[in-house]
Amino acid sequence: MAIYLVGDVQGCYVELRQVLDQADFNPKYDELWLTGDLVARGPDSLATLRYLKSLNERAKPVLGNHDLHLLAIWEGFKKPHRKDFLQTVLDAEDAPQLMDWLASQPLLRQLPNSHAYMTHAGLAPQWDIQTAIAQAKFVQHCLRSDRRYFLNVMYGNEPAAWQDAKDDDQRFRYSVNALTRMRYCTQSGDLEFIHKEHPEHNPDSDLQPWFELDQSLDKAQWIIGHWATLDGQCPHPNIYALDTGCVWGGYMTLLRWDDKKIFRVPSVKRIC
Repeated sequence: MAIYLVGDVQGCYVELRQVLDQADFNPKYDELWLTGDLVARGPDSLATLRYLKSLNERAKPVLGNHDLHLLAIWEGFKKPHRKDFLQTVLDAEDAPQLMDWLASQPLLRQLPNSHAYMTHAGLAPQWDIQTAIAQAKFVQHCLRSDRRYFLNVMYGNEPAAWQDAKDDDQRFRYSVNALTRMRYCTQSGDLEFIHKEHPEHNPDSDLQPWFELDQSLDKAQWIIGHWATLDGQCPHPNIYALDTGCVWGGYMTLLRWDDKKIFRVPSVKRIC
């Protein structure tokens, strides 16, 4: 059995299947771990969800911000963004089953027999690893116990600091933001959501990438998506950044965990 990890699919179903074929992925024996944002801006989110759901326990995604946004749209709290291609998902006969499957996925996974973890965005500098694990479980419990309520209170940038999260609603919102939206933080580790640039082009000297502030990474490896402008090249040696912007005309990137071999196919946009 091999473990393969893939960056943000974003509905780019064709490229996902191409990179899996390139790696000789065999769903009878292999596992596919996904960094989140399975859906949204690409052309075929419906086929993506159906395929991943069909893999049963061989597919091991974490949820990203676009996945949670789709669930909020499904529940009637939000409307699709102008650039989203989600209507076919919402109109599908099996949409209820797909939404239930999506909502059942965690926000953090630990790779077997290792100190390696996967989340969509990263590890909040104001958390240690055990807190991140506990809060990811808390979010998953909230979505299972009262999905509609918590999706409705999910949106917002506050609290930006973990110590300011005083009740379950605030702890839920902070945890979702840290695990699915974070890129930069203030010097004290507060979350910031405006800047998306590569760290070499960060215009705000008061901000740092979350991984430059996080001491827990000295003893763990972290697999992320979300930050496409990193283009798969994170300056921290213990970070594997797998979102290489396929949906924006970049590449779909797949990592075989055992030997760290990279497989990559160009976006259909790039080759058209």
